[in-house]
Amino acid sequence: MPGDRSLRERVTELLPGYNCGICGYARCDEYASALLKGRTEIDRCHFMYQELFTDNLQKLQEILKEEDLLPEEKKVVGVLDGYEADFILKPLPKEGSCREVLFPFSRAELKKGDIIRYRPLGCPITHFAEILDENNGLITVHIVGPCHRLGSEDFEFRDIGVCLVGGFEGMIDGELPNIGDTVRFLPAHCMMQKVHSGVVVQLEGRRAIIEGIDLKVWAPPVRAR
Repeated sequence: MPGDRSLRERVTELLPGYNCGICGYARCDEYASALLKGRTEIDRCHFMYQELFTDNLQKLQEILKEEDLLPEEKKVVGVLDGYEADFILKPLPKEGSCREVLFPFSRAELKKGDIIRYRPLGCPITHFAEILDENNGLITVHIVGPCHRLGSEDFEFRDIGVCLVGGFEGMIDGELPNIGDTVRFLPAHCMMQKVHSGVVVQLEGRRAIIEGIDLKVWAPPVRAR
């Protein structure tokens, strides 16, 4: 039908046009057809999430919503405080939790592989974590407890007291922000299910680094539509 062909052309024009095949289709027009038939998803094209194609992505999302091919986004609400988050931050592929960058106040010498016990500044819950990297006093960790660590005596850990959480790294599940945006997000592994806030400093596809972390979340600004 001419109308269908016109819609397919509109979608194809919004795609990068690289015909790279990464999405699973040989050409962008084939991928466009699959999108309109509901046979694939928009995030299969990694290039669409680069800053160069931000406007095109928004237009494509609007088309798919009009065609009822893009599901309505569910609200993400923190259990503890009831705040609405912009998205959930999930772990990187094959990792158990989001990566966190910590500023330890302890002067203890820490190294990769150490298991530490600490309390994030502003959080009432003690955490256990494994150090993935140490860089000039900053440590990158994976959370490994407390649920299966408390009361256990078959592992060793170092108690380093209070730490400041400086950043998170993980995969965005929800609407993508722009670099530089202040966002409210819910870390998938957060034991309190409390919404955090921070600034997006790096974005590659759905992989994001968020810094300037704060547990205080203010009411969202009213944005013109």
